[in-house]
Amino acid sequence: MPADTKGTNKDRRGVLTGAIAAILGAPVFGVFLSRPSAAKRPEAPASARNRWGLLIDTERCAKGCDACVRACFEENGIQSHGRPRTDPQWIRKVTVRENLSGRITSLPLMCQHCTYPPCVDVCPTGASFRRADGIVLVDRHTCIGCRYCMMACPYEVRFFVHEDVVDQKTDVPRGKGTAEGCTLCVHRVDRDRTPACAEACNKEGHKAILFGDINDVEGEISKRLRDIPSAQLRADLKLDTSVRYTAF
Repeated sequence: MPADTKGTNKDRRGVLTGAIAAILGAPVFGVFLSRPSAAKRPEAPASARNRWGLLIDTERCAKGCDACVRACFEENGIQSHGRPRTDPQWIRKVTVRENLSGRITSLPLMCQHCTYPPCVDVCPTGASFRRADGIVLVDRHTCIGCRYCMMACPYEVRFFVHEDVVDQKTDVPRGKGTAEGCTLCVHRVDRDRTPACAEACNKEGHKAILFGDINDVEGEISKRLRDIPSAQLRADLKLDTSVRYTAF
């Protein structure tokens, strides 16, 4: 007797339809089979091969210009509450006097991202830490708000969040009752971008803030550090800061 090809073809069509449906993500027998999404590549950890830093030319830094400050506040969602003594100021313009020459200079001041940061040494929970690439940060989840880091910082660039934080930036988590400071715009650095302060200064045409990898001997910041005299704030403390200043 001839084979029942009708039934066989029907079965084959059913198997084929099921296979195609599974591939295309269509529902099969009430189960939805979706395409596996591409695995997200994990972010590479910070590497000691890099040492991110800033070189600030105080002669190019224009008096009265606060473009770097405004850019920092906008980028990181920092708001002023009209209390300058307690409001976070991740970067601020200050006037310093050189002890030997008596020269007075206006310059931007932020976390100096020390190689030997006192804020890390005194933190009882490890919330204050230094990444392998030299960026000093605070983990707000483990910060208990003791403020030891604020007392230890010789540059007075650590701040305590007294107010509720509203309209937070997705990439810059902050929290009331924790300490914080300049992160060197780590969320931008990790994406191969320049910190907001340096970008804003360049847009203004001053080009007073140069960002780069101090460990990269072929990089512009390393070349300028070799060719031009520069200084560290409170060099007597031997903290080996990653923020340097020229034209003192």
